[in-house]
This record gives sequence, C-alpha cells and structure tokens, in this order.
Amino acid sequence: MKDTLNAAKEKMNKSLNALNNEFAAIRAGRANPAVLDKVMVDYYGAPTPVNQMAAISVSEARILVIQPWDKSSLKLIEKAIQASDVGINPTNDGTAIRLVFPQLTEDRRKELCKTVKKYGEECKVTVRSIRRDTMEKFKTMKKNSEITEDDMKSCEKKVQDLTDKFCEDIDKSVAAKEKEIMTV
Repeated sequence: MKDTLNAAKEKMNKSLNALNNEFAAIRAGRANPAVLDKVMVDYYGAPTPVNQMAAISVSEARILVIQPWDKSSLKLIEKAIQASDVGINPTNDGTAIRLVFPQLTEDRRKELCKTVKKYGEECKVTVRSIRRDTMEKFKTMKKNSEITEDDMKSCEKKVQDLTDKFCEDIDKSVAAKEKEIMTV
C-alpha cells in the first residue's frame, strides 16, 4: 500500500522534473545554456552533446559563449547549432562561438506563453493518469481482500492530496516561466 503511494509520488515527481527540463530549453530572450542541451555534434562518428565538448558560459544577459576544449571541433559545433532548432545563428571568431539571443517580440512572447501553458496541461494530464492508475491498483487490492474499505478510502484521499499538490506545483512552474518570458 505504501509502496504503491511512493511509486505514484515518484512518477509524479518525474513528470514535474520533465516539465521543468522542457521549460529550461525554451528561449525567453535571455541567454540560457540549457537551450543547447539537445544539440548533438557528430564528433568522431559519435553524436556528442555540446555541453560535453565545450565550456558554455553567459558573458552578457543575451550572449552565450561556447569555448570548445578541442579547437578543431569549432566548425562541427557551429554546424550542429545551425542544423538544430535553436533558431540563432552562431558567430565563430576562431577560438569561440557566440550566440546572441535577440529580444523577443510581443507576439513571440505570447506564443511562448501558450506553449508553456500547453506543456503544463500535458503534465497535469500525466499526473492525473498516474492518479487513475494508482486508484485502479487500490481497487484491485480491495477486490482481492488485501486491504479494507477504510484503507482504500484513506489511500484514495492520500492519492488525491498528492495529485492536488503536484498540480499546484505545475501551476507555479508555469506561472514562473510565463513571468520570465513576459519580462522585457
């Protein structure tokens, strides 16, 4: 019974973490190294993440500097960024690559807020389906006489409370990301 509750909590936590990782990759007009997390470079025949090949730092509020440890990989990293969906053209000065993040337009900010809300809703749907699956497990346990009616009611309340808490956390994450996007 406790194992089932802990498993549900762990799955809901993973959903929230996945949402926050998704948010980190959204460009909000500020330089954020997380936008390069999904960019892979074909390095000696193996797809390698940029953050494992170079030091990535924020030099100014809207400028990201990528300094590869192996200078010969500079062109490869530049090509990978151009081919990715980052949407920023890299500037190569021979020793480092600079990504200058443009100021977002009002329309683009609103569009990003819609995307953030959509991700938040998808995460809530995932949390609710975890709740549903957990409730089904408790009903099966009750049917097999593994738990009593009172235990089942208590567990259902705990699962609902857990779901409410995670939905509230999701709303907070969405609100924080929207605030970040709308801040000029």
